[in-house]
Formats: sequence, structure tokens, C-alpha cells
Amino acid sequence: MSKINIASVVKGGLLAGLIINISEFILNMPVAGKQMDEAMKALNLTPPGRGVITFYVVQAFLLGIFLVWLYAAMRPRFGPGPRTALIAGAFLWITAYLFPTIGLNLMGIFPTGIVVLSLAWTIPEVLIASLAGAWLYKEPTL
Repeated sequence: MSKINIASVVKGGLLAGLIINISEFILNMPVAGKQMDEAMKALNLTPPGRGVITFYVVQAFLLGIFLVWLYAAMRPRFGPGPRTALIAGAFLWITAYLFPTIGLNLMGIFPTGIVVLSLAWTIPEVLIASLAGAWLYKEPTL
């Protein structure tokens, strides 16, 4: 079993994170921005400031790196390629998107319409990011 190529994980992860960031910007600004602002106002919350937005941007890059690391770790068991990348992406989406987003809905923070839109939007977002990051990942050469 070979070791994980950390440099390649970072390179693929940054691409995956960039895809996630671009997609999230489109979702949270032109697509659902107004609805999210209204939901925040209904709870007497202010829209996220620069600090929060910066956190989310960094978080998306870290998610991308973790996603490609997960793909690299799964390769020995599932084999290299798109199937394994999609499995890694599905795992990340379930744990980092599905469960927390449903929790926000159950606590009444975001209405069901925004939650459904967000979940439907982020499935292809994460799967495309996973495929792109895995495409850049290369095993270390001996």
C-alpha cells in the first residue's frame, strides 16, 4: 500500500475548494441570497460580515483538501477513478452538508424551502468538486 501524496492532495483539494467556493457564492448571492437575508431578519440576525464570510471561504478550501485526502485514502480499497471520487464526495456531502443543514431546519433557523434548495444545489457541487480534485490527485512516485 502506497503512502498518500500530500502535495497532490493539497493541489487537488484547492481545486475542489475553488469549485465549492464558486458554487456557494452563486447559491448564496444571486440564487438564494434574498431568501436567506429574509430568514436571518426574521430571527433578528444580521447578515454575515467579512469575518464570517472569510471563515466560510477558508472552510470550503479545507473541505476540498479533506475531500481529496478522503479519495486518496479510499483508493486502495475501491480503486482509483471517478467511482471512488463520487463515493468520497457522497460521504462528505452526507456528513458535512446533509446532517448540519437538516439540523438548521429542525431548529427553525432556515425554512424548508431554503434547506431543500441548498441540499439540491450542493449535491452536484460536491460531486463535481470531488471529481475535479480526484482528477488532479496522483500517487507518489517511488
